[in-house]
Amino acid sequence: MGYGLKIYESLRELGEKQAKILAEFVEHMESQKSATSKELIETEFRVKKELKATENILQKEIEQIRLKIKETELKLQKQIEQVRLEIAKTKTSLVKWMFLFWAGQLVVIISILHSFF
Repeated sequence: MGYGLKIYESLRELGEKQAKILAEFVEHMESQKSATSKELIETEFRVKKELKATENILQKEIEQIRLKIKETELKLQKQIEQVRLEIAKTKTSLVKWMFLFWAGQLVVIISILHSFF
């Protein structure tokens, strides 16, 4: 038994017309409530579906960004290795020139000492 019928029976004493109008109003509100519940469920389902789709899109984008980060990381590692090699070459060249400079200085000092003694 719906609320509209219960209200109609309890308010029949006030007047048949008023009780009928009030009962119809309650029944209308109950049907609206049902329709609203259905719409709410449909909306919730649609929102969940859209949320899942958005989540999938974001996961793909995150994965692409991770791949780009990995690529950039590898490029940086290669460049760092190249810089290390250049530093090692420069170091070797510097030691060679330092040795030549020291040898030249040693010859000059020996020559000066030999000329005075």
